[in-house]
Parts: sequence; structure tokens; C-alpha cells
Amino acid sequence: MPVQLRPFGDTAALAEVGDATTALALATWARASGLAALEIVPAAETVLFDGVADLGALAAALASWSPSDARPDGVLVEVPVTYDGPDLAAVAQAWGTDAEGVVRRHSSTEYVASFCGFAPGFAYLAGLPAELAVPRLESPRPRVPAGSVGLAGPWCGVYPSASPGGWRLLGRTDAVLWDPDRERPALLAPGTRVRFVPA
Repeated sequence: MPVQLRPFGDTAALAEVGDATTALALATWARASGLAALEIVPAAETVLFDGVADLGALAAALASWSPSDARPDGVLVEVPVTYDGPDLAAVAQAWGTDAEGVVRRHSSTEYVASFCGFAPGFAYLAGLPAELAVPRLESPRPRVPAGSVGLAGPWCGVYPSASPGGWRLLGRTDAVLWDPDRERPALLAPGTRVRFVPA
């Protein structure tokens, strides 16, 4: 797969790859390969290489990369969830099941943190089957409590702090998603595998 590399200034470039799975695969490969960059940041369709001393060498290295179908082999984090969210019934209706069916399907899936954004520690978790995608709320809530577990489109996510939000809320967790004093501040950094465990 050709990677479109767009330079930004003298020391940064954005690699365009088209989807989150490929972006995570490229970022994982680049880190494992020891490509010289201060930061390698996957996003929904791109990977940012920042702090690059030689953009020509980066372009040459990326030309040799090809994506694989291998699943990320990141650390597995289990997140306990109390499934009592205000949108549980609506998601159950969309999925053609009941609340217990939502809990069973949601907690039996292994997710992968594809990228972070929106707020520090907010990870976009991939893994939900396409047929279970649900739309965002038509009007966002003015305040979603920290620890809320929700769905939007094909993504699952956990709010690390209170904020406005339009995701469909299934439940809540006491897990700390973001702690700047922790060695690894983001609990669900890109590449992390995630399982939700009914509390």
C-alpha cells in the first residue's frame, strides 16, 4: 500500500493511509523498527511523525512498509463496568435484543485502542462488528460523567473526564483513564487490547 507523506515544516510529516486499522499498524511497525522520530501518533486515517531529523530517510523507510493482517499484540486491560447507562434500552432496541443481550455482546468483544483524541486519555476502541454500529445522539448531552462507557458509530469509548458528549452510554467504570503522574498516563494507549467485564 503506498503511503502518502505530507511534510509539515522541517521536522514533521503526516502519513496518509486511509483508515484507523492501517494507521495503527503503521505506527506499531514504525515504533518497533526504531524509526527516528520524537513522536509517532496514529489517528483515524493518518500517522503523525514529529521530531524527524531526516524526512527523506523517513520517506524511504515508509516505502518499504506493507500492512499485515496481524492483530496488535498490545497489553490486555480489563475494564470493570456497571451496565446501567441511560442509553442501554435504546442500544438494545437497535441491536434487536434486551439489556442483558447488550451486556453479553459488549463484554464478549475484545477491542483495540486505535488512537486517542477528543480529551486526554480518550481512546477510540475498534472491534465492534459493523452491524452493531449505533448513531450518536441527535443532541449531545451538556455533561457526561467521567467513566461513562459509550458507543458512537463503530467505536466504543470511555470518557476520562466529565465533558459534553453525544455517545450512547451503556454504563460506567471507576477505572482511571488518564493520570499524568503515572508512567503511562493513558490507560488505553494505542495498541492496547481491551475487555469490558460486567461489575
